[in-house]
Amino acid sequence: MSDHNCTFATIFSFDSMVNLFLGLGGNVGNVSEKFKIALDEIVKNIGRVIAKSSIYKTEPWGNKNQGFFLNQVVEVETTLAAENALKRTLEIERLLGRNRDKNNQFAARTIDIDILFYGNEIIGGADLVIPHPRLHLRNFVLTPLFEIAPEFLHPSLNRKIKDLIKDNPDKSDVKIFEKISG
Repeated sequence: MSDHNCTFATIFSFDSMVNLFLGLGGNVGNVSEKFKIALDEIVKNIGRVIAKSSIYKTEPWGNKNQGFFLNQVVEVETTLAAENALKRTLEIERLLGRNRDKNNQFAARTIDIDILFYGNEIIGGADLVIPHPRLHLRNFVLTPLFEIAPEFLHPSLNRKIKDLIKDNPDKSDVKIFEKISG
């Protein structure tokens, strides 16, 4: 464990409600259908979805030699500890056909579920870093996050999402694929 502001209790056990932001992405198969299944699994295994962005069609990031992605951000109320939430997201990815390639993190994928924020916690572990270390550099994350939480304060950068998106150097194309209301 690193010197970040986290405790064993924060990572492995938690007994009160915390808001968790998850980023969903994928570019292989029927991704919007995978998102629907993933959201059902998130509700069953992680917590209640209290907000979800529209689904966005986005340029690939990192490896441009692949098809466009669909991306969405959801906010979930959970009682799970961060480490347990990570385990559950990985189980949902496996259920939906994700095979993680450690040698090619920008490979095409059926689904990817990233923990973006876990409340206001800053966690730095070997297998789990929260906030997501590159979310502030990626339009495909910031755009849907801005839709549902423009005033959310990034706990380590101490800046609101609406300010991060304004100053973001990433100019990749992000367009609404499916508008989600409410």
